[in-house]
Order: sequence, then structure tokens, then C-alpha cells
Amino acid sequence: MKTNTTLTRKTKETNVSITIDLNNNDSSIQTSIPFLDHMLTAFAYYANLSLTIRASGDTEIDQHHLVEDIGITLGRAFQELIYQDIGRKRFASITIPMDEALSQVTLDFSNRPYLIFNDQPKNEFIGTYQVNNTKEFFYAFSIESRITLHINVIYGENDHHMIESYFKALGLAFKEALTITTENVTSTKGAL
Repeated sequence: MKTNTTLTRKTKETNVSITIDLNNNDSSIQTSIPFLDHMLTAFAYYANLSLTIRASGDTEIDQHHLVEDIGITLGRAFQELIYQDIGRKRFASITIPMDEALSQVTLDFSNRPYLIFNDQPKNEFIGTYQVNNTKEFFYAFSIESRITLHINVIYGENDHHMIESYFKALGLAFKEALTITTENVTSTKGAL
């Protein structure tokens, strides 16, 4: 069973390299966007896996290309590790509070990509991070990893708290869904 992978995506706009190791939990993330580094570090910590990310891009235009390409590359890397012929738990639903914010992440390693994203940010920026790119990240990530992903902010006032609560919830949901529970693929169809 494959437990680690490295993928690179290089375009005229971005250069992204990502390594995932499911048997390690020592991450090093440098995207040139400090808030995104913070969120991806939280995700990896709660997923109990190692992420090494080196990413740069044309952020002088804005952060969209880089954030989206990190989502694409991370999703493709996870796709390599999720869909092996082993019986992962597959489903998970986690609700996480962070101060006044409460978020729920529900996912299925279904091999059928879909995103539901319910967050209404209050501000355009957190530090230098352009908040509207968060949905773009998750859209690219869910499509490329081929997971069904529902992210719902139940309530909250502080954008940092709301976003961090669902990145942490995503990590815990990944940790649970990655668990191997049987030798067979977890599907009544016998295939994902």
C-alpha cells in the first residue's frame, strides 16, 4: 500500500511542489501566503499526516492562481493515496468550535467529486490573505481529490476563527476517513 507521494505543478503563473506522507506528522509549509500556511499546517496536524509544500506564484497580481493551484496539486496528491484497493472508512463528519465559531465538515472518499461550501465571510482580507480564494481552494481540492466535501459554517463572527475551525475539522475528518477498517473496498458496488 502506497503511503506517500510527491507531486509538482508548474505553470507560467505558479510553481507548486507537494509531498504527503501518511506515516509521518512533521509538516513544513511555505506557500508565500502566511495565513494559508497556518491553515494547511492545522489541517495536516489534525489529519495526523505530513505535508511538505513549497509554492510560489504571481501573487503580485493577486493570490488566486497560487491558492487554486495548491488546491489542484494537493487534491491530485491525495487522489493517489485515497483510492487504493483497500477498505478505508471513507466517511467522516466532524464539528469543531473555535471560540464563537462553529463549523462542520462532512466528507466521503467517493471518487465522485462534489463541493458544498457555506461560509459568508465578513471581511475581504485576513492579514494579506484574500478570503474569497478559500472557496476556490476547496473547489479545486475536492474536484482533484475526487471527494464529496461539505463545509458548513454553522455560525461565527470572526473570519479567522470560522476558517480555522473548518480546516481543523477537515483534518480530523481526513484522519477518520483514512482509517483502514477492512481488506475490501468500502462500497456495496465493490469499487469506488
